[in-house]
Amino acid sequence: MQTALKILGGFVGLVVVFVALFLVYARFHDGPIAIVAGGPFTSGELYAGPEPDWSPMRTRQEVEFQLLDPSRSRITWIAEHAGKPYIVSGYMNTAFGKLWKHWPHEIAKDDRILLRVDDVIYERRLVRIMEGAMVAPVIAQLAEKYLDGASFGDPDEAVRNGDLWLYEVAPRS
Repeated sequence: MQTALKILGGFVGLVVVFVALFLVYARFHDGPIAIVAGGPFTSGELYAGPEPDWSPMRTRQEVEFQLLDPSRSRITWIAEHAGKPYIVSGYMNTAFGKLWKHWPHEIAKDDRILLRVDDVIYERRLVRIMEGAMVAPVIAQLAEKYLDGASFGDPDEAVRNGDLWLYEVAPRS
């Protein structure tokens, strides 16, 4: 019995060390690794030009974005409505969301981001949307893309009460 506990303890210790090393590695990686936040972007070409056509975001599943402070990157869902891209952070009023979702609170301090799409980097800012005509169609598009059409409930209420934090990915000005 004692030998089995030692083996189990050693295995658990190895798993903890492996996870810790992976998380440290991810912080220095060029962008996120799946759902694990990554380091700052080190590749990609900075976009310079007129406002891009964001309509391809209607069918694109995910994009990467990087906060400037702290300089970490992550993968997120994206929507497009009326020529503007939007991202959302869900689970915000849940215990899970409070433990996992730190970036929306960091955006409140510095809203500048880098958005990377197909190795092109766009300098943007995230503007939180609390209400407006775009809320329902953007949330409906996200539900269609990611929830097989299932509903988030009343989208206006979900955004107003903070269950979903909706952001326009706006140009810096």
